[in-house]
Amino acid sequence: VQLQASGGGLVQAGGSLRLSCAASGRTFSTYAMGWFRQAPGKDREFVAATNWNGGITYYSESVKGRFTISRDNTKNTVSLQMNSLKPEDTAVYYCAAKFVGSGNYYYTIGDEYDYWGQGTLVTVSS
Repeated sequence: VQLQASGGGLVQAGGSLRLSCAASGRTFSTYAMGWFRQAPGKDREFVAATNWNGGITYYSESVKGRFTISRDNTKNTVSLQMNSLKPEDTAVYYCAAKFVGSGNYYYTIGDEYDYWGQGTLVTVSS
């Protein structure tokens, strides 16, 4: 699976952005998907994850209620809608895929993922 993230940019605090991640291949629905981010000088951190069909979602406490992960298996895409952005959301955002077959799982640990996109930069100005 190859992943291509897009949608990053510069936004003012309180604004919104929508990130998208396009996956190659015909087996997208056999992967759980996740979003992670890495701010300058900091470790990569988990942001959001979803199971194979989007029916289960999970968020870090820092983004819960502001971000929404969703996926469209007909288009091989996973998205991250980010609202009420804060300067501390500034980071490079990465999408990731974990093969689950028919398993109904999601994952919050980066090392568990099999494939990663190249990242897209989100900058939130105060």
